[in-house]
Amino acid sequence: MKSCAQCKQQNQEDAKFCYQCGNTLAVEPEAPLAATVIHTDENLWRQFIGPHADRYLKHFKKFGLGEGSKFVLTWNWPAFLFISFVWFLYRKMYVYALVYALGPMISTYLTGDLTVGLVWSIMAGATANYVYYWHCREHIGKIKKGSWTDPVKLDEALKESGGVQPYVIWVGIAFYVLFIMTMIKMLQDGPTDGERSPEKPAKPTAASSV
Repeated sequence: MKSCAQCKQQNQEDAKFCYQCGNTLAVEPEAPLAATVIHTDENLWRQFIGPHADRYLKHFKKFGLGEGSKFVLTWNWPAFLFISFVWFLYRKMYVYALVYALGPMISTYLTGDLTVGLVWSIMAGATANYVYYWHCREHIGKIKKGSWTDPVKLDEALKESGGVQPYVIWVGIAFYVLFIMTMIKMLQDGPTDGERSPEKPAKPTAASSV
C-alpha cells in the first residue's frame, strides 16, 4: 500500500492520487536496468592499449584512428630515451623488438662507432607511435571479426592481445647487457687473423760492399 503524505490514507500501489484528499502521491522511481556495456571503437582501442591510453590515442587521432591513415611526425620519448628494443618488447611488438635489438649492434660492429646507436634511437623516437598505431589497428581489426556475445570475454581478448608486459623488460635488459658486453669485447679484440691485412714485407737493406 502507498501512504498519502498529507492525510495518511492508505492507497493502492499503482494509485497516482489519494482516494481521500486527492493529493498527488509520490511516484517511486523504477529500478534502473542493468547497464549494457557498449564498445565503441575508441573503447576498444583503450582496452587494447592499456597504460597511458589517453596519450597514445591523442597521437593516433592524428593518424586517422582506424579511418584513412596517414603518417604524421610525432615523438615518443620512452622509445628514444630508453633502450628502444625494450620499449617495443614492453608493448608486445616482438618483430620490431628484434630489429631494434640487432640493428644497433650490427651497425656498431660494422662501423666500429658506438655512437651509431643514437641514430637508431632517433629513428625509434620519430616512428614508434606510428608503428604502434598500425600494430594496434591490425590486432583490433582481427579481434573485431570474431563474434563476441560476452563483453567480458571481449575485454579479456583485448587485454591479452594488447596491453603491456612489465616482466619482459628485465629479461630484455639482461640480454641487452650481455650483447653490449660481447660487442665491446669484439671491438677490443679487432678483426680475426684471417681478416687482418697482410703485413708489408720489410725493405731489403743495401748489401755492404766487399
